[in-house]
Amino acid sequence: MENLSVAQIDTVKTSVVQDFKEITKMRLALSVVFSSVAGYLLGVETVSWSTLLLLAIGGYFMVGASNAFNQIIERDLDKLMDRTKNRPIPSGRMSVNTAFAIATLFTIAGISVLYNINPKTAMFGAISIFIYVSLYTPLKTKTPLSVFVGAIPGAIPFMLGWVAATNDFGIEPGTLFMIQFFWQFPHFWAIGWFLFDDYKKGGFFMLPTGKKDQGTAVQVIIYTVWTIVTSLVPVFGVTGELYLTPVAGGIILILGLVLGRSAMLLYKRRDSKTAKQLMLMSVLYITLLQIIYVVDKFIRAWI
Repeated sequence: MENLSVAQIDTVKTSVVQDFKEITKMRLALSVVFSSVAGYLLGVETVSWSTLLLLAIGGYFMVGASNAFNQIIERDLDKLMDRTKNRPIPSGRMSVNTAFAIATLFTIAGISVLYNINPKTAMFGAISIFIYVSLYTPLKTKTPLSVFVGAIPGAIPFMLGWVAATNDFGIEPGTLFMIQFFWQFPHFWAIGWFLFDDYKKGGFFMLPTGKKDQGTAVQVIIYTVWTIVTSLVPVFGVTGELYLTPVAGGIILILGLVLGRSAMLLYKRRDSKTAKQLMLMSVLYITLLQIIYVVDKFIRAWI
């Protein structure tokens, strides 16, 4: 047998790394880590870099485990959809056993790392994995209500950071949870809209009415409004240690109005292009919101 060339070895290495990134959904995992870090910075009095590192690593493991289990369960359905047919398992590049080993290792490692921060953080991490894998994933082919179930683990990371910082669950992390909980509906329904035909091939009906219709567009607007309102609650000083200055609140309100405009445009046009624009705007909204919350806190601390 001929020896593999350096180029072939590099190609194999690149393929393995790429498959690892896909089975754990690296970009999604990093966005979750970002949310967790933002929540930690909001809750902490003095930043512990070791805790922050543990939170980032544990958060990545947590999301990676959920995504790997999800792709194992949905491997046959993934073959049917254009956006997922080239994932490691349906394409045959990775065996189910390998994926299961990664998912199991990540679950154990994630919960263990988060437990080293404090038990409450580990508990919420474990709850997130359980709901995502055992409830959300099987419900996706059965009912549009799966989005409501999936919004629970999806909303945990922002809150998780605060719990990691304080070892306490109260009004503050509860508010962070609600912001990200409501935000997910316009975000995922926008994705469900522009990927409707592809989702349909796999038997997934993600939109609340099951159709790209007026009813879905109205619900997108309603949950966008709830997202904006919840985001502004800390301005009024009713959320304990979580506070937002009126200036920061004003900036978030402007962002919210832009997000609301995107939702209204979807109601008016009801096309895939507008749905994709809403999805991108929703990502920008939650990212900037978390940055503004953190910056506002530290500016107040310095003044």
